[in-house]
Amino acid sequence: MGNTQASRCDDTSARAGEALRIDGSRLWDSLMRLAEIGATPKGGVCRLALTELDRQGRDFFVREAKAAGCTVRIDAIGNIFARRAGRNDSLPPVMTGSHIDTQPTGGKFDGNYGVLAGIEVLRTLNDHGIVTHAPLEVVVWTNEEGSRFVPVMMGSGAYIGEFELAGLLAQTDRDGILVGEALKAIGYEGSAPLGEGKPRAYFEAHIEQGPVLEANETTIGVVTGALGQRWYDVTVTGMEAHAGPTPMALRKDALLAAAELVGIVNRIALDHPPHGRGTVGCLSVHPDSRNVIPGRVSMTVDLRASDDGRLSAMHDDFLTRTQELATRHGVSIDVRQVVYFPPQPFDTDLVHAVRTGAAALGLSEMDVISGAGHDAVYLARVAPTAMIFVPCKDGISHNEIEDAKPQHLEAGANVLLHAMLDVANQPSSTSRR
Repeated sequence: MGNTQASRCDDTSARAGEALRIDGSRLWDSLMRLAEIGATPKGGVCRLALTELDRQGRDFFVREAKAAGCTVRIDAIGNIFARRAGRNDSLPPVMTGSHIDTQPTGGKFDGNYGVLAGIEVLRTLNDHGIVTHAPLEVVVWTNEEGSRFVPVMMGSGAYIGEFELAGLLAQTDRDGILVGEALKAIGYEGSAPLGEGKPRAYFEAHIEQGPVLEANETTIGVVTGALGQRWYDVTVTGMEAHAGPTPMALRKDALLAAAELVGIVNRIALDHPPHGRGTVGCLSVHPDSRNVIPGRVSMTVDLRASDDGRLSAMHDDFLTRTQELATRHGVSIDVRQVVYFPPQPFDTDLVHAVRTGAAALGLSEMDVISGAGHDAVYLARVAPTAMIFVPCKDGISHNEIEDAKPQHLEAGANVLLHAMLDVANQPSSTSRR
């Protein structure tokens, strides 16, 4: 008799779950209220990590989480975890989240959407009186952007053990302020141990930050993984000399070699379709004088690919062509790799859950790969992980004009709701690795 009643209860919950939808207006209102903290004249947001404005944003999140009935804990690097208890609260949580720190000329949605979509999921469950089998958590990761402090994705990297806490706390910004000092100043130096309570599963909802979904008139991006990345600091050294008396054939022009290197980086990416990427983002010329042949150029190179074999091939090709270029121009080229993120596939079961969830909700969907780094890339190393993308206008992000349609944000949050609900109500009590 008891088993029959339990079965009927589960069937009723399942039917109620199928009809669940988040409140899109409430989600939008939350996003706009958070966007007021650090709002810029052009309609964007400047809320750098561990500043006073970041404190205000964190306080906003904590208030919203507690209003949704969550308990809140903060770990030693300032990551904030809002927990909604489950029927079996000893189980690992099903987690979602992102970040609320921004670029200096950031937008309203990058990171913020993933955090507040998570809060909206909890509110929706509260509205319908649904208690999940496993607990749910929404997390705000510290310093994802890396605009004020390095490394990027600091909080999630510390959480999985990629970085030592002492080293992170000793990092400084351009004014010499330590991470540890900044955490104390804003009141978010927490006491919870790093890495406590690894999740059963991690989902992250995000704007795409690229043009693919919009170009394909598709609402949901089912993210199958993230591109691997190799970043380099490159110094080209030639010989500065007077621009008038020095014949062209006798010059050692560092900028001429650097200009050709920009083209080489672009060519390498084009040689590895469809997901090869190559970018020179920074370039500094010395002595930077109108009538002096440049003697030194410092530049950055960013190579990305979807699998490690391609990324390694691009790396080898870059080094080979760089040395050939140096010999041909009579300059020296020093290449120092400063970042390596291997390509990160996401959990096939969770990716499938996102795909089928979108279809069940009647939403257009397509598989995509993330070209950007996200906290999900680190979480995927310790727990099953998936991401949900929604379009952003013209594919623009890290920009004050960053924009997204309310109906797309609502759709992505509904996919998140059903994916989390499905995993949280599964009977297994162990996380897959």
